[in-house]
Amino acid sequence: MSEDVRDRLAAALQTARARTTLLTESVTDAELVAQHSILMSPLVWDLAHIGNQEELWLVRDVGGREPVRADIDHLYDAFKHARRNRPALPLLSPTEARRYVATVREKAFDVLDRNPLHGSRLIDEGFAFAMIAQHEQQHDETMLATHQLRTGTAVLDAAPPPAAITGLHGEVIVPAGEFTMGTSTDPWALDNERPAHPVFVPAFAIDRAPVTNAEYAAFIDDGGYERRDLWSERGWSHRVEADLVAPQFWERDANGAWWRRSFGRLAPIRPDQPVMHVCFFEAQAYARWAGKRLPTEAEWEKAARFDPVTGRSRRFPWGDGEPTHATANLGQRHLEPADVGAYPQGASLLGVHQLIGDVWEWTSSGFDAYPGFEVFPYAEYSQVFFGGDYRVLRGGSFGTDPIACRGTFRNWDHPIRRQIFAGFRCARSLSEDELR
Repeated sequence: MSEDVRDRLAAALQTARARTTLLTESVTDAELVAQHSILMSPLVWDLAHIGNQEELWLVRDVGGREPVRADIDHLYDAFKHARRNRPALPLLSPTEARRYVATVREKAFDVLDRNPLHGSRLIDEGFAFAMIAQHEQQHDETMLATHQLRTGTAVLDAAPPPAAITGLHGEVIVPAGEFTMGTSTDPWALDNERPAHPVFVPAFAIDRAPVTNAEYAAFIDDGGYERRDLWSERGWSHRVEADLVAPQFWERDANGAWWRRSFGRLAPIRPDQPVMHVCFFEAQAYARWAGKRLPTEAEWEKAARFDPVTGRSRRFPWGDGEPTHATANLGQRHLEPADVGAYPQGASLLGVHQLIGDVWEWTSSGFDAYPGFEVFPYAEYSQVFFGGDYRVLRGGSFGTDPIACRGTFRNWDHPIRRQIFAGFRCARSLSEDELR
C-alpha cells in the first residue's frame, strides 16, 4: 500500500512541477521579475517560495537534512513581506531560483524514496508530501491569475473546453435535515476541512448551474451597477470607490456588445459560460436583483455532497472517485470555464451541476473554524485567517488542480477581490407555502 501511495505522491509532485515550469518558462526573465499587479508577487518570488516551502517541510523537517539555503528563508516567508513590497527584496534571480528549486526537488524525492510514510501524523499516508504538492498547485493557480493580469502578447494556450451536452435551467430543492460537513477520513485534507461534524440545514433552493455571462449582462443592462438598493452598504461604497461597472476584464464595444480579455486575447463573451472575475459584493448585488441570495457554505456543501438515499456525504458531487475529464473542468486543461451543461456526469445526486471546477463560487459565509478544529501542521495555513474579513469560496476553478479540490475544500478571500477565477450561483430560502 505504501508503494502505491509513494507513486501517487511522486506523480502529484511531478505534475505540479511541470505546471510551474510552464507558467514560469513561458515568459521572459524580465517578465518573471516584474510585478504585473500590486495584488500579486513577481512570478520569480512564487517560484522560489515554492522551493523554500518544499525545503522547509520535506528536506529539513521530514528528511532531517541540512538546509539548502537557510539564508533566504526570510525573503520567502509570505507573512513577513506584503506582495506589493516583494519586488524590492533581494530575491533570487530567475537562474538562481530555477537552480534552487531543482536542487530542493532532487533532495525531496530522495526523502520520499526513503520515508516509510507512517509513524507520525505528519507523514502518515504521505500527508506532508501531499501538502507540498497542494501548496505548489495553489501557487500555480495564483501564477495563472498573474498571467491573466499581465499585459502583452498571449503566451499560454490550451484546448477549448467541451461544449454543453445538456441545457441547464432552474433550481433544485434541497430538503431540510442534517448532513455531515467536512471530513475526518480524507488523508490529504487540510486542517480547515476538519473535523467531520453534523450540521442541520433548513430546506432551501439552489440554482442548478452557476450564473452565466448572459444572465449577468442582463443585470448590468437593468442598471444593476447604478441601483443602490441592490447593494449592501459596504458593497455600494466599494462599487463607487472602485468604479465598478462590469466584471473585471470585460469591455463594451461601440455596438454595445461585451468582450472579455483573457490571457492576452480579446474575444466576445460566451453567453452560456459562467460569469467570472466578480467580487463578493457584485455577486451579492446580482443575487438580490434576481430575488435570491448567495448560498451559505453549509448549503453549498450539502448540495454538493449529500446523498439523499443513504444520508452519506460523498467526497465529490458524482461520488468518491477522483475527477475525470468527463466530470469537471480542472487542472488548467482549458484556459476558461466550460459552458453550463458541459459536465452532466459531474452532477450531484440532487441534480446540481458544475459544483467542482470552472469557477470558484462565492458563498455568504465568513471563514471560521469548524467545531473541534485543531491546527495542523502550522497555524499560518488556516488559523490566522479565521474571523477576518474573508468570504468562503467553494468548488475550485478551471485553474485548480484536482489534488487541491474536493467537496470539502475551503478557499477564502477578501470580498473585494476580482482577480481570482471566481463566479457564483444563487440560492433562496423557501416560502411558507413551499415548506408545507
